[in-house]
Amino acid sequence: MIKYGEYNHLKVNREVDFGAYLIDEDTKQEVLIPKRYIPENTQVGDELEVFVYFDSEDRLIATTDTPKAQVGEFAYLKVVAVSRVGAFLNWGLTKDLLLPYREQKRKVYTGSHYLVRIYVDDKTNRIVATTKVGRYLEDAVLDELELGQEVDIIVCDRNHMGYQVIINKKFLGLLYENEVFRKLEPGEKTKAYIRKIRWDDFKVDVRLQRDGFEQVDDASGKILKALQENDGYLALSDKSDPEQIKARLQMSKKVFKKAIGGLYKERKIVIEEGGIKLS
Repeated sequence: MIKYGEYNHLKVNREVDFGAYLIDEDTKQEVLIPKRYIPENTQVGDELEVFVYFDSEDRLIATTDTPKAQVGEFAYLKVVAVSRVGAFLNWGLTKDLLLPYREQKRKVYTGSHYLVRIYVDDKTNRIVATTKVGRYLEDAVLDELELGQEVDIIVCDRNHMGYQVIINKKFLGLLYENEVFRKLEPGEKTKAYIRKIRWDDFKVDVRLQRDGFEQVDDASGKILKALQENDGYLALSDKSDPEQIKARLQMSKKVFKKAIGGLYKERKIVIEEGGIKLS
C-alpha cells in the first residue's frame, strides 16, 4: 500500500510523456512521478525511493525532493502565508503544508517559525500540521532513547528554562540554559546527548556535551587546538571567571578544570599563574 506523507520504495511501471507511473507491487496501486523529479537514466523496472503527497490540485504524486519532515514527525517550520482556511508552512516541497485554524494553539504570523507535528487528518484525508503537539508525546521514548545516547536535534523556541528542541524528528526535549556554552539559533541542527528521560510525561532533557570522561576528552582536544591557534598560550586558568572560559572555549569551568588537569598530568601543557601554555 502506498503511504502518503511518507517515503515509499516503488518500481517504475510505465513511462509517459510527462513523467512515469510508479507501482506498489503488493497492491498494484500506481502514482505519478512528474518528469522533473525522475533521476537521470531511470528505466522501467527500477526501484525509486520517493515521497508521496498531494499536489496543488489534490492529485497524489511522487517526488524525489526531500521534505523537512514526514507524517508522524515534528518540525520547526516557517509560515509563508495566511488565508481564510489557515496558515501555510514551507516544508521543503512545491506545495506548502496547511496548518488549519483549529490546529493552531495560538495565532500564527507570516514570517515566523513554529514547532509543529505533521499528521493525516482523518476527516479530510489531507496531510496537515498542528501546533497542538502535547497529545503526540509518546511512551516510545522509553524504547528508542537511553541515557547518554547521541541524537540529532533541531533547536526551536527559547523560554525561561532554556531551549525547546526536536529529537530525531520524533520526540520533544529541553536543553537547559545552563547547559549551553555557545550561541544557538532557532532552526539550527546539531548533535546532543540524552541527559534525562522523564517517565511521568515522556519528555526528555538533553545536553550538548557528553557526560564524564568523554566530555573531558572533547574539551581537552578543544583546548589544545585553541593553544595551537594562539601561539601556544591561553590567558585562562582555574582561577578565571566562568563566563570568560565559556566565551572563549564554549565549555563550563568545571569541565575546563578537569581537562587542563588531565593535560598537565600528561605533560602536554604547563599551568602558570595567569594562564596555560603548551609544553
